[in-house]
Amino acid sequence: MDKTYIEALVVMSEATGKGWWTPYKKPMEQGPLNMAELEAGAAEVRLHQSLFIPGLFQTADYAQAIFATPQLGFENEDIGDALKFRMERQRILTRDSPPSVHAVIHESALHMKFGGTDVLRGQLFHLIELARLPHVNIRIYPFSSQAHAAISGNFVHLIPSVPQLGTVVLEQPTGIRYLGGQEALLQYRQLFERLADYALPPIDVSLAPEAHSVKDSLALIQHVLYTL
Repeated sequence: MDKTYIEALVVMSEATGKGWWTPYKKPMEQGPLNMAELEAGAAEVRLHQSLFIPGLFQTADYAQAIFATPQLGFENEDIGDALKFRMERQRILTRDSPPSVHAVIHESALHMKFGGTDVLRGQLFHLIELARLPHVNIRIYPFSSQAHAAISGNFVHLIPSVPQLGTVVLEQPTGIRYLGGQEALLQYRQLFERLADYALPPIDVSLAPEAHSVKDSLALIQHVLYTL
């Protein structure tokens, strides 16, 4: 058995499970706490989202609007804790040695007006700014592409330094599922690569304006912004 794999297993067994998220154990449910711990140990994050801008990329206004949606069942006094926790999670993007984050976001998420037009506009501009980070890669999956995104579901593939110890997180109406077997990890790695292949080229703000005359993720976001 691979020595690096064994050493990583030992480290996992000795981990205390404590981190910045520990003070939130009382107000927060276990699912978000587990996600924060997995993100903290990830070297790479791959995610697909079809109806929301992913939590790691959400502005405070956008996230608050989602938490205030009645169907989610948050009490007013709980929204503050949930919002603070989500903003804290995003620090992995700017920490020392941040993970590589690769996201495929369906075009439909660009049109969902959580909090209204101004909130969505701010969220889309924020998405463009995040793409300036060298370790953040954001692709938009357009309506005009193949239907893979419609049947793939939303998922997050969190990959530590030893990929065999990765975890796939599936958020479903009945709760959160965690997949860790090698077959599942390979399946979702291949699924993400297929989604990325059919998505538009990633947001790249370094290109000259005339380069965006072709279809790419930035051009699509700018089009949506123009129509708001």
